[in-house]
Amino acid sequence: MRFLFYIHSLVSCWNHGNAHFLRGVMRELGRAGHDASALAPAGGWSVANLIAEQGARAPEDFHAAFPTLRSRDYDEEFDHEAALDGADVVIVHEWTDPALVARIGRARRRGGSFLLLFHDTHHRAVSARGEIAALDLSGYDAVLAFGETLRERYLAAGWGRRVFTWHEAADTALFHPPETPPEGPLRDLVWIGNWGDGERSRELVEFLVEPVARLGLSATVHGVRYPDDALERLGQAGVDYRGWLANARAPEVFARHLMTVHVPRRPYVEALPGIPTIRPFEALACGIPLVCAPWEDAEGLFRPGRDYLVARDGAEMTRMLAALRDDAGMRAELARAGLETIRARHTCAHRVEELLAIIGGIDPGRAGQTTGELVG
Repeated sequence: MRFLFYIHSLVSCWNHGNAHFLRGVMRELGRAGHDASALAPAGGWSVANLIAEQGARAPEDFHAAFPTLRSRDYDEEFDHEAALDGADVVIVHEWTDPALVARIGRARRRGGSFLLLFHDTHHRAVSARGEIAALDLSGYDAVLAFGETLRERYLAAGWGRRVFTWHEAADTALFHPPETPPEGPLRDLVWIGNWGDGERSRELVEFLVEPVARLGLSATVHGVRYPDDALERLGQAGVDYRGWLANARAPEVFARHLMTVHVPRRPYVEALPGIPTIRPFEALACGIPLVCAPWEDAEGLFRPGRDYLVARDGAEMTRMLAALRDDAGMRAELARAGLETIRARHTCAHRVEELLAIIGGIDPGRAGQTTGELVG
């Protein structure tokens, strides 16, 4: 089958975690014999910020890391109907401009032969409900929601004819333990994430900054959108802030640290429990011990306490980080269990299998179709 993804950006992952997952999905679709390509708005904010911060050559890193993936930019003159006409399955991400969301739906209603899916990987259904409610999804065959609680929100609101849970997962072609140990001494802790819009500022101080300061850990932080007061706090805690990190480089950074933490954004704790977002999948896939600030694994995706530790407050986070720093056996067992769960249940290959099952359930005639020989 020919898959066409409407995505904010495939090339840039600057403050854009959805790119992580869809890169892996597109790669696995290709390995399964399907054709996958992406369309993205020209001059989108993620690419614009990446180039402004890292320089005009920064997008070349994407092509070096993902040579088989294809993405085209579209502008106001782009012929979307012609692009849609060649697709079997079209997946439209929720950051797509609302007018274009509606236009693609009209093309489907007017006889488009493609299957049309809407993909939501954000918390706007609760934090900006009016924006999602205003989208015209009447032409869409189904919605893919990245958590059961989000699926339930769509069903309760009457958004979409069918709604399926389709979690994110780790691109294990990229995210895996290092084949050879890194040279030189390891640092204690790394956190890869963006400060954002105040959605977890208090939690980052309690579960990251203060424990690092109390323990005197050698700590590294990567990410963007850090305000001056956040940078000042990191500096006072002795944290080495190193700015933006291309997601393709995250595995090598994990490999140079003993442990990491996950601090979920508040909407995923309070309004959409059970959605871990992409970072825990990627960290566990790399075999690095993980300690989480409180979040409820409502869908039983993992084995809390075995795959990762959960700290109820800053004091418990401090104790757990100290224990991991001092106990190599504890680190090894936690890393082993987390990696085991990822490989068994949460790879992009698993998600492609789930996607094909969803497509086959909606339209059995499409099940099993490929566009050529299997790759890999």
